[in-house]
Amino acid sequence: MEYGVLYIDDEINNLNSFKAAFRRDFNIFTAQSAKEGRKILDTNEIGVIITDQRMPTMTGIEFLESILPVYPDTIRILLTGFADINAVMDAINRGQVYKYLVKPWQNEELKMYIQNSLEIYHLRKENKELAQKLKLANMELEALMKSQ
Repeated sequence: MEYGVLYIDDEINNLNSFKAAFRRDFNIFTAQSAKEGRKILDTNEIGVIITDQRMPTMTGIEFLESILPVYPDTIRILLTGFADINAVMDAINRGQVYKYLVKPWQNEELKMYIQNSLEIYHLRKENKELAQKLKLANMELEALMKSQ
């Protein structure tokens, strides 16, 4: 299954550049606001979220932090035009960000991070499914032992 990659940025030119650069390699979704991004998340399986930090109404970190309880396995990347050490620390501590990148991005570098992120997401999903199967098998085994 191909998981989606969601890029959120309030600048339409950045969204268009991102889509043009990566649409052949990934299943790309774009949103111009956190609210739009949340709608996409709620209706598609997104493996990687890339968000700009400085946006009106909600920062990238605030958005990533807000979706953590519902989408804990989605890999998060913060992309910003400003290298702000406090934003970096917040991204790591509050938004549990996998990568913090400064604009303008390098296509090959970002492509590699997206590929790695999708692989991590897939492994997390697989791990959860296997853990669930193991839990069910253990419950069945316990029930079998009790019945004997």
